[in-house]
Amino acid sequence: MDIISLLIFLAVGALVGWLAGTIVKGTGFGVIGNIIVGIVGAIVGGFVFGLLGITTGGFLGSIIMATIGAVILLVLIGVIKKA
Repeated sequence: MDIISLLIFLAVGALVGWLAGTIVKGTGFGVIGNIIVGIVGAIVGGFVFGLLGITTGGFLGSIIMATIGAVILLVLIGVIKKA
């Protein structure tokens, strides 16, 4: 992975983390928090979409999948914190 790919990966992670944070709690988590939420959300989204047999194509499909995964992650964290 070259430096440009890494920067794009981190920027997409930050965007997805911010989107998920805005959807779930109304604000983001800061730059580092957004990147972490976005990256973990992409993993969760890929896993869930794989289980459901859903495929996404292209850049926009990846962002949608990662955002859904990040929202699932944040909702699960919220449920665990309340318990």
